[in-house]
Amino acid sequence: MTRCSIVPPHVLAALARSDDARPALVAARTLALDASLRHGRTTARTLPSPSAVPMTPADGPQRTVHDAGGTEQLPGAVVRAEGQPPTSDPAVDEAYDGLGLTWELWAREYGRDSLDGAGMPLLATVHYAQDYDNAFWDGTQMVFGDGDGEIFTRFTASLDVIGHELAHGVTEHTAALVYRDQSGALNEHVSDVFGVLVKQRHLGQTADRADWLIGAELLADGVQGQALRSMAAPGTAYDDPRMGRDPQPGHMDDFVRTRDDNGGVHINSGIPNKAFHLVATTIGGPAWQAPGLIWCDVLTGQIAPDCDFATFAGLTLAAARARYGDGSPEAMAVAGAWQQVGVAPDEGGAPSAEIDVPAGAGRVGAATGPLRLSRSGGVAGLTRARELVLDELPEPDARAFRALVEGPQLPRLAAEEPSRPDALRYGVQCERPELDVQVAETVLPHATRSLFERTLRGERR
Repeated sequence: MTRCSIVPPHVLAALARSDDARPALVAARTLALDASLRHGRTTARTLPSPSAVPMTPADGPQRTVHDAGGTEQLPGAVVRAEGQPPTSDPAVDEAYDGLGLTWELWAREYGRDSLDGAGMPLLATVHYAQDYDNAFWDGTQMVFGDGDGEIFTRFTASLDVIGHELAHGVTEHTAALVYRDQSGALNEHVSDVFGVLVKQRHLGQTADRADWLIGAELLADGVQGQALRSMAAPGTAYDDPRMGRDPQPGHMDDFVRTRDDNGGVHINSGIPNKAFHLVATTIGGPAWQAPGLIWCDVLTGQIAPDCDFATFAGLTLAAARARYGDGSPEAMAVAGAWQQVGVAPDEGGAPSAEIDVPAGAGRVGAATGPLRLSRSGGVAGLTRARELVLDELPEPDARAFRALVEGPQLPRLAAEEPSRPDALRYGVQCERPELDVQVAETVLPHATRSLFERTLRGERR
């Protein structure tokens, strides 16, 4: 299962490096937590069992919303189950309503019974961690943070974000697009598409009336931007001194080659995003109809997990011709859209060669030298330490360490003074990249402390 977050790591990294103290600290904690969760082990938890009663789309969704109460424990206490009335907590009710509206799009427009097509219960947890600046799909459920209140507001406030994350669940059960490079960018693209379609359908907007923004409700007052992404104009969603500037391209000429963010999955998704926007506005009318049906046909059809942009473009063209006819306005719109973003549809059905990334970019530890991890302080004043190279660790933990060591989160967290002078501290030192920090245990996310502890103990579970 791939853990997919709505806020890209490059945005959080920019915030963690900013001079705005509190948002920078929250972003650093979020980055550290995301790295530990994304690459580490999944914590065992008990989730509700699916209903034993067979469902059809007409039966409605099965929703359960939990409250983590500011902890990192999932799923949390049940606070609203299917059919129960609204609560006094906006995050709970927004999550509940967003799950239902997403279910309605897939069921009413595409005949799909929940994410897996077989009535899968829709689960969500709100109030996750402390001021957590993200929301994610973890393969089984949605998880929402409350935001720091200065850059990001609560993550349940954006309906298209809920639709986006749940669409990752549909992709997981259908195309299973590999979450890296072009196939990973397509994974993010598909979620952006069906996320905005949930919102547009709910608001009754035609393609020409919609804003085509992802996460417009997330940005707090004072942020210089309008959303996390713009499908109509990739690269223009924000330009803020703390968040940085939106790096999304809208044409293959500007494709970004990077090893960060799994090969730029949140960045290069701007290219197919722009193509879909062009298809929808050219065809006209509600985008969840003809354009959405074409994309749904591809997602649920014969698509390879390592599909690239050219192959995906060819599949959408074939789907448009199959559904509406060769030479139809719909097929012409699809062909023209891909041409405008610089992608030549490959109609042979086999992925073309992946765009190269720097040598060693995908290897664990390729850019990180030997590392020393220590734990000191406390009443007893004892020190434990371990010297290691990342290749010695289980691969998920090695990747988590690499993300922590190469990012800005540990230096930012190290600047925070603990509440007690005898607080336990973790030390992380390495020469490449150069890093020597001491971080108080109390400012580290629980998942990161767990990573450090099992590494010190030499566990290889």
